[in-house]
Amino acid sequence: MVPGRYPPSVSILVVTGTGTDVGKTVVSAAVATLARAAGLSVAYVKPSQTGLDYGVIGGEVLSDAEVVCGLSGLPISQTHEFARYPDPLSPAAAARASGWPTLDMDQAAARIRVLARDNTLVIVEGAGGLLVRFDDDGATIADLAKKVEAPVLVVTAPGLGTLNTTALTLEAMAHRGVELAGLVIGCWPGQPGLAERSNVSDLEMLAARPLSGALRPLGSGPFADIAREGLAPALGGRFDPADFRAAAATRRAQTAERPRPEDSL
Repeated sequence: MVPGRYPPSVSILVVTGTGTDVGKTVVSAAVATLARAAGLSVAYVKPSQTGLDYGVIGGEVLSDAEVVCGLSGLPISQTHEFARYPDPLSPAAAARASGWPTLDMDQAAARIRVLARDNTLVIVEGAGGLLVRFDDDGATIADLAKKVEAPVLVVTAPGLGTLNTTALTLEAMAHRGVELAGLVIGCWPGQPGLAERSNVSDLEMLAARPLSGALRPLGSGPFADIAREGLAPALGGRFDPADFRAAAATRRAQTAERPRPEDSL
C-alpha cells in the first residue's frame, strides 16, 4: 500500500501474523472500520476457520468473522468463510482430523477475485502465521496472496520473542516474492515495559520501513478511535510512527536512568 494514500491502492489486502494470538482479527476489524468510515464497500474473507463447528456459531465461541462484524459493524453478509473445521488446529491438520476436504486454493483465489470486482476492498485473514499449512501439499496464505496478487499486512506482538518471529516472517515473504503492505503491532500495552519500548526501532529496522500501526488494547476506548489512532494514513488512520517511536525512545531513556548497582554501594 502506498504511504499517505487512502482509499488503499489495492483492492485485496491479506492479513497474516507472526504467530497465533497476535491480533490479526482485531487488525482486520480495524482496517474494515476505517474503510467503511471512508465510504468504501468492504468484504472480509476467512479462507479456513478452525476451532469452531457450525453448531456453535452465535454461541459463546465467536468465529473471526463474527468478531470482525462486532467490532467494525460490517454486515455478516459481507463476510465469507470458504471452509470450517471443528478442531483448533492448522487448517490442514483440522481437515485431516475431521475427515473433510481441505481448502482448494485455486477456487479460493477465484472467489476472492470475484469479491474484489464487487467491493472496493477485500480483507483476507489467514490462520496462525504466514506458513501455516492449508492442505497436505503445503499451500499457505503466502501462496494465496501470490495467486490474488495481493500485498500482505503483517501483525506482530510487541514483547520478547517478537524480533525473531518477525524476522523469520519477513524473510519468508521476501523469499517467496510476497509484497509487504506494512507491519502492525496488534496490541500495544497500556504500560509497555523495557522490551516493548526497545523493540519498536528494531521492528522498523527489520521491516525496512516505519510501523504501519500499533493498536491499543480492546476496551481502552471506542473501537473506531482505537482503529483511527492505531493505523497509519495508508490504512485510513492517523497513526504517526515517528511520534510513536519518539515516545517509546523517551520512556526507554527514562528507564535507563535507573541507579546502577554500584551507585548504591
